[in-house]
Amino acid sequence: MSKKVLLATEKPFVASAVEGIEGVFAKAGYELVKLENYTDTADLLAAVADVDAMIIRSDKATAQVIEAASNLRIIVRAGAGFDNIDLAAATAHDVCAMNTPGQNANAVAELAVGMMLYMARNKFTKGSGTELRGKRIGIHAYGNVGKYVALIAKGFGMSVSAFDPFIPAEAMEADGVTVCATVEELYETCDYVSLHMTANGHTKRSINHKRMGRMKEGATLINTARKEVVCEDGLKMIMAERPGFRYSTDVAPDCHGELLEKYGLRYFFTPKKMGAQTAEANINAGVAAATQIVNFFEKGDRNFQVN
Repeated sequence: MSKKVLLATEKPFVASAVEGIEGVFAKAGYELVKLENYTDTADLLAAVADVDAMIIRSDKATAQVIEAASNLRIIVRAGAGFDNIDLAAATAHDVCAMNTPGQNANAVAELAVGMMLYMARNKFTKGSGTELRGKRIGIHAYGNVGKYVALIAKGFGMSVSAFDPFIPAEAMEADGVTVCATVEELYETCDYVSLHMTANGHTKRSINHKRMGRMKEGATLINTARKEVVCEDGLKMIMAERPGFRYSTDVAPDCHGELLEKYGLRYFFTPKKMGAQTAEANINAGVAAATQIVNFFEKGDRNFQVN
C-alpha cells in the first residue's frame, strides 16, 4: 500500500534538496505532501492528520503534533540533533524517531572554523587580529562534526586536541588528534574550544563559569551545538571578568542583546541557526531522511532510531 509522507519545513530546504526528496518517494511510489514556510502550529496539526511519515528540520514534533497524527509511524529529523522531537510521546504512540547523523557535519564544521577566523580578525574590523596557524583548538565531543573540524583545523596549521569519553582514544589518535584525559585539560590548554555535544540532562548548562574560567587568557569559545549547553549566567560573568574572552555562537543566547551591547567585538551570533544552511547539507540530509523512511517501511530498517 502506498504511503503518504509530509515534508514539514517552516524553514524550507533548497529547491534541489526538495527535488531529491521528491525523486526518492516517486521511485518508491509514495505520496509526498509539503507544508513549507508555515507560521501557525494549527497548520502542522492539520497536515499530519493522515500521514504515515514525516520529515522535519527545526520544526517541533511535540506530543500534541504526534497525538494528532493517528497514522504516523516514523518521524525523521533531517539533521544530527533531535531535541525538537518529543521522544517519550513518539515511543508512547509507537512512532519511530530518527535523525540523519553526519549529513550536515561538514557544513557545521566549516561554519565553526569560519567563526574562528571571524573572531581572530576582530570581526573584520580595522586593527591587527591574530592567525589560526600555530594555535591549539580543543574539540569538545569528537563526533561527525568534530572530526571535520579537526581535519579543517589541521589544514590551517593548528594543533588539535579533543575530549570525548564515548570515542576510543585510539580512534582520535589515528586522526592525529591529541586526546585529553579530562575535560579540564581541554579547556586549560587550548586557544579555541569548539562545542559539538548534544543537549541533554548531562550537558545542559555544563559549560559554566568554572569551566570557561579555566580557558587561557584571550581564548575563544565556539558554539555550533545548542545554546542550552552554555550557562548564560556564567557566560555573562566570564565576559565581564575576562576582557580577552570571546564567544561566537550559531544559536543566540537569551542574553544576546546585553552581550552585543557590552562586548561587541568579542561576541558574535548568527541571526538564525546556520550550521546546516548549505545547499550540499540540505541535499544530503533531505535525501537521507527520505531514504530512511523508505527503508523503514520496505525493509524494517531502524538503523538511525533515537527513541
